[in-house]
Amino acid sequence: MAAAASEAMTTSLQSIAQSPTEDAFVQSTYAFYDRARALGDLVHWDDYGTVHAFDSATVNQLLRDRSWGRAFSPERSGLTDPHLADFARLEAFSLLALEPPEHTRIRKILTRAFTSRAINALRPFIEATANALLDQAESCSDHSRPYELVGHYAEQLPVLTIAHLLGIPQQMADRMLSWSHDMVAVYQARRDIGIEHRANRAARAFAAYINDILDRQQGTGADTLIGRLLQPDQRGEKLARDEAIATIILLLNAGHEATASAIGNGVNVLLESGLEIMPLLAPDQIAATVEEILRFDPPLHIFERIAMRDTTAAGHEFPEGSTIGLVLASANRDPLIYGNPDHFDPYRDPLPHTSFGAGLHFCIGAPLARLELAIALTTLFRRFPDLSIATPPRYANRYHF
Repeated sequence: MAAAASEAMTTSLQSIAQSPTEDAFVQSTYAFYDRARALGDLVHWDDYGTVHAFDSATVNQLLRDRSWGRAFSPERSGLTDPHLADFARLEAFSLLALEPPEHTRIRKILTRAFTSRAINALRPFIEATANALLDQAESCSDHSRPYELVGHYAEQLPVLTIAHLLGIPQQMADRMLSWSHDMVAVYQARRDIGIEHRANRAARAFAAYINDILDRQQGTGADTLIGRLLQPDQRGEKLARDEAIATIILLLNAGHEATASAIGNGVNVLLESGLEIMPLLAPDQIAATVEEILRFDPPLHIFERIAMRDTTAAGHEFPEGSTIGLVLASANRDPLIYGNPDHFDPYRDPLPHTSFGAGLHFCIGAPLARLELAIALTTLFRRFPDLSIATPPRYANRYHF
């Protein structure tokens, strides 16, 4: 239905063609976004076969418009094949794939266990973990050889943190990273049959492991996020087992995939900025620096929305079931909102960005991501103030992450 609706839209919308897996595009997405944004509020991206919004006003409006949602459909998600059954089972209970009233109920329970107090209490652990990871870097390096920052630091810090928050053994971090990478690849433009098989195996193994963790923590009163999720609220509501498994896996996947990319992008942006870095990480400046990093080069570039009913957007009609891709990274570089948007300026007057989404599906982990990014950057540059880029970094072929 979405494809047919998109074809109908091409008669009144400008179209643009660009393979999302072409290396030149992956390494320079923002030039393409500039071209697409100039074509109008909505543009048909031929390679996806769907309509996309690239400007800030349209992206923000559609993130909040309740005519558009995220209701799960195996057909719409391309998850009907038997070799994706385990992955689809998790997706059906994912908070990102649900709308009210199910979304409201699950998010309310999750928010109870994901309070700002719980997040702030993680600061000592995150700081200690960051330092421990950099201790390893220091002991393994003679300071004249390159250090692979993403795999050894940017990915490790978030996954160790979310495992600690959930009450999962730290020694499982590498296994969870592997499962997560395999599962998240399904949402990337490079998806193929091999990726789908690996994602399904990972989903099956991940779900079985979390199910075992739930069995072991059930009734223990453990002071972990899982323990709190298992406790009924004042009205006696709690997550069903399938909901709990899907929610925990979503937290683990989302809790480190995007943050790891944000840390890597942030280090790169700071080193290439030409600015004196330590003042940007001072206590009275770090929050603004983090927001500008997230605006300038966010980890997630597209968030899709589904028409929940026949509706209109930017003056165009869309039948129920139509898909629109909201290009968050393009909205963050809209010159109508941000002065000199392609310039990294941590001292600019702060304006809202779309890197965490908006509306009903605003990222529940945003406070944790901001805290991790701030600690990761300040700890790294305090320990290694003369850090420099050994080899020009390249974006991984993981669009739209």
